[in-house]
Amino acid sequence: MKMQLQRQSLLVVLSSPSGGGKSSVARALLASDPNMAYSISVTSRPPRGDEQPGCDYHFVSEQEFFSLIEQNAFYEWARVHDNLYGTLRKHVDEKLSQGRDVVLDLDVVGGLNLKKATPRAVLIFILPPSFEVLERRLRGRQTDSEEEIQKRLRNARNELNFAEKYDYVVLNEDLEATIAAIRGIIEAEHHSTRHQRVLMTP
Repeated sequence: MKMQLQRQSLLVVLSSPSGGGKSSVARALLASDPNMAYSISVTSRPPRGDEQPGCDYHFVSEQEFFSLIEQNAFYEWARVHDNLYGTLRKHVDEKLSQGRDVVLDLDVVGGLNLKKATPRAVLIFILPPSFEVLERRLRGRQTDSEEEIQKRLRNARNELNFAEKYDYVVLNEDLEATIAAIRGIIEAEHHSTRHQRVLMTP
């Protein structure tokens, strides 16, 4: 009797306050592993800076977004910073069916909603080393008004309360060390009984 392991693809959810580093981590993971794919979120907000439609986000109107909700097109959706964000079910399922892990860059509400929707979700909260560093990163992007920066800093304090609801928390003091830790988490999850089956064949 031959033993085999049937691996299940993962939904790797990265969350952090704005400026916490989740986008940088996501880019590094995708660049180093061709088996990983990125789920581009849908949003009702306009593009910021040099963001490109279909690359950074799928940009739609609020009316179009609500139409997608009525069609049950989302795994999860939430209103964040006065704008709507959602994860398209069709795009995610297509990548999972190819045997690829899918990386998602979500806020805490979206991450927890996705966890309720599918057992494939692995939630990783990226913790900034301090609020001073967080504010410095937000200002360094030079894409937000002072009012928007202050709003994001206020929201960050609330978002930190959700960290303990995640599967893992990684302190992002050093980006390379953070990326290495998250790669280790993903590898461990692939060996978890939650995400693979033992098959016996003649």
